[in-house]
Amino acid sequence: MAEEIQHGAAAEDGHLAEMQRSGHYRRLFRRFVFLSLFCSLVPLLLVGWGMNIHYTDFARSRMLVEFREDVAYHQKIIEMFLKEMCSKLQIVAGTHSMEFLSNPANLNEVFELMNKNELTITDIGVIDHTGHHLAYIGPYDLMDKDYSRTFWFPQVMEKGLYISDMFMGYRVEPHFIIAVASTSPGGQKWILRATVNTDAFRSLVENVQIGETGEVYLLNQEGVYQTTPRFSGHIMEKSPFPVDPNQTGIQVKLIEPEDENGRKGQKQVVSSTWLRDPHWLLVVKQDYAEAFYAVNHANYAVLIFLHLSALTILAVSVLISRHMVRLIKKQDMEADNLNRQLTQTSKMASIGELSAGVAHEINNPLAVILTELQIVMDAMNDTPELDKGFSAQLDDSINQIIVQIQRCKHITTNLLRFSRRTRPIIEDVQLNEFIEEVIELMEREAKSCGIRFFAELDENLPLMLTDPSQLQQVFLNMITNAIDAHDGKGYGSVTIRTRFKGTAGDPNPKVLVEIMDTGNGIPPENLDKIFDPFFTTKPVGRGTGLGLSICFSIIKRLGGEISVRSQVGEKTEFSISFPLHPPAELLEQMHKEQ
Repeated sequence: MAEEIQHGAAAEDGHLAEMQRSGHYRRLFRRFVFLSLFCSLVPLLLVGWGMNIHYTDFARSRMLVEFREDVAYHQKIIEMFLKEMCSKLQIVAGTHSMEFLSNPANLNEVFELMNKNELTITDIGVIDHTGHHLAYIGPYDLMDKDYSRTFWFPQVMEKGLYISDMFMGYRVEPHFIIAVASTSPGGQKWILRATVNTDAFRSLVENVQIGETGEVYLLNQEGVYQTTPRFSGHIMEKSPFPVDPNQTGIQVKLIEPEDENGRKGQKQVVSSTWLRDPHWLLVVKQDYAEAFYAVNHANYAVLIFLHLSALTILAVSVLISRHMVRLIKKQDMEADNLNRQLTQTSKMASIGELSAGVAHEINNPLAVILTELQIVMDAMNDTPELDKGFSAQLDDSINQIIVQIQRCKHITTNLLRFSRRTRPIIEDVQLNEFIEEVIELMEREAKSCGIRFFAELDENLPLMLTDPSQLQQVFLNMITNAIDAHDGKGYGSVTIRTRFKGTAGDPNPKVLVEIMDTGNGIPPENLDKIFDPFFTTKPVGRGTGLGLSICFSIIKRLGGEISVRSQVGEKTEFSISFPLHPPAELLEQMHKEQ
C-alpha cells in the first residue's frame, strides 16, 4: 500500500514537472514571437510610414502642379481664341473703310472669310456713331435697332476695343460681343461689331473634360456663369462659387461644397485664374478622389503590402519561434537523456562497488566454511567406527557442500569482475568470454521465464581494444530486452552469434555480434523509432524508453554500428559491429579523463 502511494506521488510530481516545463516552453514561444514581431514589424511600419508620407506629399505636389498646368493651358486656349477674334476684327476695321463695309455684299464677304474654317461668329454689323446699323449680316432682324443706349456702346467708343459679358440683348438669348471702334477720314467714329458664336465658344470651354468628375466654366466679376457648368447651374445664373476680384495668378485649393440643407458633399480640388481680357474667372473643378486616384491607389497598395508583409512576418515568426522552441526542447531532452545516462553510469559504478564489497564479505565466510569443512572431513577420517550408511550419507553431504561453496566462489568472482568493469577504461577484451559471462549472469532470470540461451561463438575472434564497462551495459540491455520480448509467451530462446569480418591487410576489420530472439517482434511502423529516446512499447512502469537509445549512443561512441530486422510474432534480430580498435576521439577523451 505504501509503495502504491509512493508510486502515485512520484507520478503526480512527474506530471506537475511536465506541466511546468510545457508552460515554460509556451512562455518561451510567446517571447520569441513577440521579439521577432517587435524587431521586424516596428522597422517595417516606420519605413512604410515614412515612405508613404514622402510619396504622398510628392505625388500631391505633383498633382497640384499638373492641375495648375491644366488651368494655365485652358487659360491660354481661351485667351488665344478671343485674341484671334479681336485681331481679325481690328484688321478688318483697319484695312477697310466704313463706306466699303457699309455695302452688305462686302460685309457678307468679310463674314464668310471669318467663318471660312469654322463658324466662330454668329453675325457681324457696322454701326455709326449714333448707334444705328449701316450694314448687318446675320440671322436676326437688327437693322432698325438703336444701340446708343446699350451698356457696351459707350465702352467701345471710349476704349476702341471691348469684349462684353454674356447678356440677353435684343435677341433674347445668351451671347457676348466683340466690338472695335475706328475713325473715318471725315473724323466720324464707327464700330465693327461681331457676335461670337455661343455654341463654338461654349464647346471650347465646356467640352474640355477632366476625368469623369471634372468640369470647366467661366464666371464674370459678379459671379455669373458665362458658360454652362457640366454638372450644376446654367449660363447667366448666379454661381455659389466665391469670386475674389483681387486674386492673382493661379490658385488651387480644396473645398467641400454644401447643399441647401448644409450637408457637405464630395471633396473637390478647385483651381481658378482670371483671364486678362475679358476679366472672366476660369474655374476648373474635379473630385478629390479622382484627382488623387493614383496617390490613393498607391497608398492602398502600400497598405496591402504592409498587411501582407505583417502577415508574412507573423507566419515566419511563428514558424521560426516554433522551430527554435523545438530545438531547445530537443536540447533539453538530450540533456535529460545525458543526465540519465550519467545517473545510470553512476548507479552502475555504485553497484560495482557494492558488488565488490558483497563479494569480499561473502568470500570471508566461505573461507571459514571451507576450513571448518576440512576439520569435519579430517575428524570423519579419524573415526573409522562410524556406521557405513551414515558415513556414506555424510560423505555425500560434504561433497554437496564443496560444490555449492565453489558455485558461490564463482559467483563472487563474476561480481568482482563486474565491479572492475564499471570503471571507464580502454583494455583488451576477449568478446566470447565476455558474452559467456553476461549469459551466465542472465541465465537464471531467463530460465525462470522459460527462455533458453544458445551461443554460437566464433573461436577465431581476435582481441578487441574497447571499454568493457560500456560494452557490458550494451549486452545487459540487449539481452534484457530479448528476454522481455517473450512477454506473454512463456517460452522461447535467445541466440547470440559472433564472427570475425576481415581479411589479411584489411584496414578496418570488425567483429559482428548478432542477438536474435523468438519473441513477439517489432511492428514495421516502430522500427524507425526504437532507438529514439523515451520511445517504448512496454507497459507503464516496465520501461523508460532509454535502454536502446543508450545502447545506440554507446555503440556509436565505440565506433560501431547497429541495425535491426524483425517479423511480428516470430523474431527480432539485432546486428552489431565493433571495430577492433576504438576511434581516436574516444582514446583522446579517455586520456583527458585520466
